[in-house]
Amino acid sequence: MRPIRCAFLGFVTMMAGCGSLSAASVTIGMQLEPPNLDPTSGAAAAIDEVVYANVFEGLTRYAPDGSIKPGLAHSWTVSEDGLVYTFMLRDGVRFHDGTTFEAADVKFSLDRARAPNSTNAQKRLFEDITSVDVVDDLTIRLTLRSPNGALPVNLAWGDAVIMGPESFDRAASYPIGTGPFRFTSWAPGDKVTIERYEEYWGAPAALDSATFKFISDPTAAFAALLAGDIDAFPNFPAPEALAQFRNNTNFAVLVGSTEGETILAMNHGTKALADRKVRQAIAHAIDRQAIIDGAMHGLGTPIGTHFAPHHPDYLDLTQLSAHDPDAARMLLGEAGYGDGLSLRLALPPPSYARRSGEIIAAQLRNVGVDVEIVNLEWAIWLDQVFRGKDYD
Repeated sequence: MRPIRCAFLGFVTMMAGCGSLSAASVTIGMQLEPPNLDPTSGAAAAIDEVVYANVFEGLTRYAPDGSIKPGLAHSWTVSEDGLVYTFMLRDGVRFHDGTTFEAADVKFSLDRARAPNSTNAQKRLFEDITSVDVVDDLTIRLTLRSPNGALPVNLAWGDAVIMGPESFDRAASYPIGTGPFRFTSWAPGDKVTIERYEEYWGAPAALDSATFKFISDPTAAFAALLAGDIDAFPNFPAPEALAQFRNNTNFAVLVGSTEGETILAMNHGTKALADRKVRQAIAHAIDRQAIIDGAMHGLGTPIGTHFAPHHPDYLDLTQLSAHDPDAARMLLGEAGYGDGLSLRLALPPPSYARRSGEIIAAQLRNVGVDVEIVNLEWAIWLDQVFRGKDYD
């Protein structure tokens, strides 16, 4: 895949001082429902949004500022040659089913994630690991084929959380982890509820419970917030409504960048897109700022890179594929598609994707690329497009 990238700003709309917000519980709005609740076997970000650091934990974890902190491992050492990481595990940790967490669970989880038949969506995180060895119940040793200073970062991903061999096969529908919250219920199509785990090894959760409410329609999300049915809505799907919330003293609106770069991916397995000139033509046909203005009411940043703008190594590369329809038409002609080209654009359900897709299709038609838009439901998109690579 060759991506055209934009970073859309994420925003959280929160009830401030309204009667629906209780110190004991919170209801969080989400546009996408996770297809399952096992972050080690599914690619959907919605899975992590519910269970990461709430129900499941890894050896390391991400702090709010993006730095890496100890998780189920309280410390680790690295050999002088950088090939051996030894993790010292926390004592007294229990899974929500009462079983004791120990090094054997880490070995089981990491061996499962990197196995040849693994369905882990991020197997690359574990590709440098050649062996996972139990030193004792509270010590685990990872040996690498080559030095990798990013290993503690890789182990902080949701795809690297630790599960017990007694419960992993139920994780998709009944996750059992070591986190500050335990899973209580999932009403498909409606909500997931979690509650404070009283035996948690760390600082206890401040909330008694939390509910993740799934509302896919932007209009319905707007109405749910106004009615007080939702306390907070990260990644609020209706940017056109933000002005109304800003003018309402019952709400607080927070705007910031996210780690979720939005891409237009190109499938090199498609005959036309195997030609670099065609891909370059499409890149020059795209006006990123017009997409952001039209689909997100200006809340986003054109980036042209793999990094979000807040990343310390961010470099603005948008000029490498600046909007230039004339250049796009010339490149298509040189590639043998001067008389036109037809492609399919497969879109997942989020409103930013559907709205962006319409704008992108119009921009491509302007240079002679006819685009058939195919709107897919989330589970079908994950299976057909993400896993099956059936798209242009």
